[in-house]
Amino acid sequence: MKSKTMSIILASKSPFRATLLKNAGIEFSARSAEIDERAVEAPLYDSGATPEDVALVLAEAKALDVSEKNPEGLVIGSDQTLSLGDEVLHKPEDMEAARRQLLRLSGQTHHLNSAVVLARNGQTLWRHVSVARMTLRKLDPGFIGRHLARVGPIALQSVGAYQYEGEGVQLFEKVEGDYFTIVGLPLLPLLAELRREGAIDG
Repeated sequence: MKSKTMSIILASKSPFRATLLKNAGIEFSARSAEIDERAVEAPLYDSGATPEDVALVLAEAKALDVSEKNPEGLVIGSDQTLSLGDEVLHKPEDMEAARRQLLRLSGQTHHLNSAVVLARNGQTLWRHVSVARMTLRKLDPGFIGRHLARVGPIALQSVGAYQYEGEGVQLFEKVEGDYFTIVGLPLLPLLAELRREGAIDG
């Protein structure tokens, strides 16, 4: 049974993660974490951290940042990395960078590493990471340009320069992994943990 005093806070400004929670019937508020993601992750690569490790560290940093400012809440922190071989790619800064990103991913298999963390009173309660294997079909450069012109700047909101939940699904040949991991919030394990914490009815 849900506690009357336990509020759920999503430490993210992502409209996609918020939509997943709303669609699941979860009552929550959203508060963006104030961290420098690049500064947090930079030393991790030198220490041999995997892309999954990086996603977890970033998700935890977000959750703890918001939790310290809202100690009464149960805070959900989430982050996603995209790895192509040993390299981690980041969100494109402009449409030309998005075009180059899709050209690079064309015909390749990359991994989306989606991490989720729960925190309360500035302490981490739970961590989880799920991985999806994403194979793009071989894309014609002209098609990439037309695709980006159709979808517009929303392409810049995703690390892969695509929205799998929208027209981006046309870019793929094969996908191994669940929809929630791809969008960036491993929802089924998160819901199970929220039930265990008594934050939602179950």
